[in-house]
This record gives sequence, C-alpha cells and structure tokens, in this order.
Amino acid sequence: MSGYCAIAPGHPFHGPYHDREHGHPTTDEAVLFERLMLEVNQAGLSWLVVLRKRAAFNAAFHGFNVDAVAAMTPEDVERLMQDAGIVRNRLKIEAALHNARVIQGLRASHGGFAQWLAAHHPLTKADWVKLFRRTFRFTGGEIVGEFLMSIGYLPLAHAPDCPVDQELAGLGQPWREAVAAGFVY
Repeated sequence: MSGYCAIAPGHPFHGPYHDREHGHPTTDEAVLFERLMLEVNQAGLSWLVVLRKRAAFNAAFHGFNVDAVAAMTPEDVERLMQDAGIVRNRLKIEAALHNARVIQGLRASHGGFAQWLAAHHPLTKADWVKLFRRTFRFTGGEIVGEFLMSIGYLPLAHAPDCPVDQELAGLGQPWREAVAAGFVY
C-alpha cells in the first residue's frame, strides 16, 4: 500500500475517515457540503489539522445544514473570525456562505447538489475543475480533486491493494460505473 492508505489505518483521526468515509459515495446534501467545505479549509494546511477541527467546523456551520449556512450574515462571519476552533480565514468562511447559497440554487436547477453532480458525470478532473470554478467559490484543482475522490466521483481515493478499496468496489462508486461503461479518466 502507498500514500494515505499506508498511514491512515490505526490513526485516531485519519483511520476512521479513511475506513468509513473517504471514497464512499453519498447523496446526502449536508455530507456533500461538509466534504466540500472541509477540502476548502484544508487548502494550505494539513488534512490532520482539518480533521482535528472537524467538530468545531460542524458546530460553527450548523452541522453543514445548507439553509442555515446560507442564512448566515456578515455579523456571523465576524463572529466566526474570532472562533479559534476553526480555520479563521475570511475568504474560506465567506466561501461557505456563498457555496451554501449556490447549493440552494442547485435544488431549483437540478433537484440538489447530488443531482447536479450526477448530471455532469462523468468528467475528467480538468473538466470538473472548470465546472466547479464556474459554480462555486474557493475551488481549485486540488480541492475539487480531493472532494470528488472523497465521494467516489474520481478514482484513486484508495490504493488498489487497500482493503477499503475492495469494500468500496460493490458500493456503486460513480467513477467505477463510468469506467465499466468505457469512460477513461
């Protein structure tokens, strides 16, 4: 095994995320929003920092309830800038509010965030990045790639010899379905 699959097992933060979330497909709006925003907040930091702050992020952003975050105000941004439990970066905090409002719009245009993802699948990573940059705030190549791997839309979340990868093979990961249909990433 290499990479994340080699270091995560047994680690108090990486282990549970690696084993039970990373690469697992989901259509739950709050989970999708959380994963996107955790990746946004990871930019420039280690994934371990974000995982350690995860409970504080959930508290600060109302369990990643899209409507609650979309309703947050500039006063909430100022309050969050004082919250030592999260990453206190104004652009990242404002991106959470903006992206929540975008997801509300995706409900009207596509039925929701999960349906928007499904409507555009499959795409190469480069095409996903272009789409996310047009749609969301603070979504560069690494953020988009890691987010999509984390929800099963891009391959390589796990090494082929990782036991979790073998478990995921039967869970309907969108990338596996695309490859089976002949799509090349």
